[in-house]
Amino acid sequence: MADNKGMRVNEQIRVREIRLIDDEGEQKGIVPTIEALRMAKERDLDLVEVSPNANPPVCKILDFGKYRFEQEKKLRDSKKNQKVLKIKEIRMQPKIGSGDLDTKAKHVQEFLNEGDKVKVTIRFRGRELAHTELGFDVLKEVEKRLVEGSYAIEKPAAMEGRFMSMTLGSKVTKPKKPAAQAAEPKSEPKDSETQPE
Repeated sequence: MADNKGMRVNEQIRVREIRLIDDEGEQKGIVPTIEALRMAKERDLDLVEVSPNANPPVCKILDFGKYRFEQEKKLRDSKKNQKVLKIKEIRMQPKIGSGDLDTKAKHVQEFLNEGDKVKVTIRFRGRELAHTELGFDVLKEVEKRLVEGSYAIEKPAAMEGRFMSMTLGSKVTKPKKPAAQAAEPKSEPKDSETQPE
């Protein structure tokens, strides 16, 4: 019972009296802790402190193993439903060739189509820092090669030390999972199919 994430269970509850909720969810009022422990043991369950900051602390009689499993399951489910926002980074230099620029712009477009944010970064080396306008030109060329309306500039081109970068956000909504779409046509027969009666 060491790893119960800060919850006190059974003999770990060391206050004199508690506010008790039994295994059916009924309020039993303020009860001595020893009496509550005895009631929990009679029902072959645990006494779990659910609200330690209350005065007196609130405890429930329940199956702690099952309770902890359900809490972890809720946590896993909530993590599944979270949308993970990825920021992809494409790096290049101010003296990039036209063919390489096309390839990099194609990668940026692919990331935007997948619904990700993209940070386009230009790295200046040595004397290139004296010509930062070349970086602006490269970023403008990248923008020209992207599909109109598929992105929004979230952070315009700006210098950060030896780097110039801009951040693009996707306007493309991700398609829904194909498994859900594949299940729909099976439920309805097509008009061209005739079913024998």
